[in-house]
Amino acid sequence: MSSTATTAYEGFTAEERAAMKDHAKELKTTARRSEAEKAAEAVRDVLAKIAEMKDEDRALAERVHAIITASAPALAPKLWYGMPAYALNGKLVCHFQPAEKFKSRYATLGFSDPAKLDDGAMWAVSYALTEITPEVEARISALVKQAVS
Repeated sequence: MSSTATTAYEGFTAEERAAMKDHAKELKTTARRSEAEKAAEAVRDVLAKIAEMKDEDRALAERVHAIITASAPALAPKLWYGMPAYALNGKLVCHFQPAEKFKSRYATLGFSDPAKLDDGAMWAVSYALTEITPEVEARISALVKQAVS
């Protein structure tokens, strides 16, 4: 009879716990704001979070933010689990995940269910980012426009 090693559930990683704490803090902060303050404060929160990022992530996040806000002005910037995100009518459409956030190899631009990226029976909803070239900028712009169309 052979024995198989079983791994016990260790719980959430430190990074996951930090992201959940960020999200709880975001919800509390948002609940305290008046409707008039929310949009302006959300933009400031996103820009402040981007400013806190390490060099490579910050450079990518700044460009992604500029591309999204120029390409789809209907999207409202907000924080989502401590990451810059963009919502339409209160529903998250896309977000930027810095590589440092979960110690991954690259940053990502992810899209949520409300994004209208459907293309047949299978399509990408997350894109790895290592640099923003003119081609990448055009692709992000096209994806964001399609997501809100």
